[in-house]
Amino acid sequence: MQRKKRTAMMSMIIGILVSAGVFIYLFLPDREQEKVETAMAIASAPPKQTEETPVENEPEVEEAEAVPVEEEEKPITEDIKAKVREVVEMALDFLKKDQKIVAIGDSLTEGVGDETKNGGYVGILNHTFEDHKLNVTVENFGKKGNRSDQLLKRLEKEDVASAIKEADVVLITIGANDIMKVLKSNFMNVTMEPFQEERVKYIERLKAIFNKINEINPDTQIYLIGFYNPFERHFGEIKELGMIIDNWNDAGKSLAEEYENVKYIPTKDIFSQSTEDLLAEDEFHPNTNGYKQMAQRVLEYLKESNEEHDINKIDVAS
Repeated sequence: MQRKKRTAMMSMIIGILVSAGVFIYLFLPDREQEKVETAMAIASAPPKQTEETPVENEPEVEEAEAVPVEEEEKPITEDIKAKVREVVEMALDFLKKDQKIVAIGDSLTEGVGDETKNGGYVGILNHTFEDHKLNVTVENFGKKGNRSDQLLKRLEKEDVASAIKEADVVLITIGANDIMKVLKSNFMNVTMEPFQEERVKYIERLKAIFNKINEINPDTQIYLIGFYNPFERHFGEIKELGMIIDNWNDAGKSLAEEYENVKYIPTKDIFSQSTEDLLAEDEFHPNTNGYKQMAQRVLEYLKESNEEHDINKIDVAS
């Protein structure tokens, strides 16, 4: 079933490319032109006969003699690449060549909770770019436990600053540990006041982070990735927790709108509206599927940044 879906999707993509004419084709490098030609040749070729399509004049094999063959289980990392392949195929015409992406922040950037140990949403993006041989390099400076004050200090480090200086895109996840610090001190009596006070300080630090990045590289595009509510499943009755997440997200989004080169990427809806389990065993960080959804969302916003291309969104979920 998965193979049929992927085959159908590839056929649709080839149809889109054909209808677009030679415009897209001419702007692909030689290597990508060869891929398009090969894909179109395969699509137009007659289907090969399989065991399910008997060959004329060939004796049929009795049903008792048929031995079912189980498909070899693919590694999880290969499955991840396959799931996001469709989106990246459509992204080929908007991603700049020789592009560099730098990811900074906390455990969500590091990829904690990803059972494949491949770096969460950043790793999924990186594996996919490599799989398609795109000239997009990704550097991950995520560090578990980082708060906004700690990230601000890390921007002074030579390796981080040097990477940002050459970056076309900077992805940021930060603030969840700022919230957790306050929550640990007030968990038995959750009220809005201490979180509102800390939110003001968080926004001041976040502004300093944006300013520092722009000081290092004024030509980069910054994306602030918002929070989701990991407590919704087990502490849904504590309405204040959801309000805190919303307030901090709104503050980050409002700050991003003050900068021409900063965009806010929401993630709360990904987790709150999903019927799938998107959290890891710790019930806090995303699992591989959750990170896959985050990777898709980031790709969607990267595409939206290139308004000259009107590309329909394709869901990577199977």
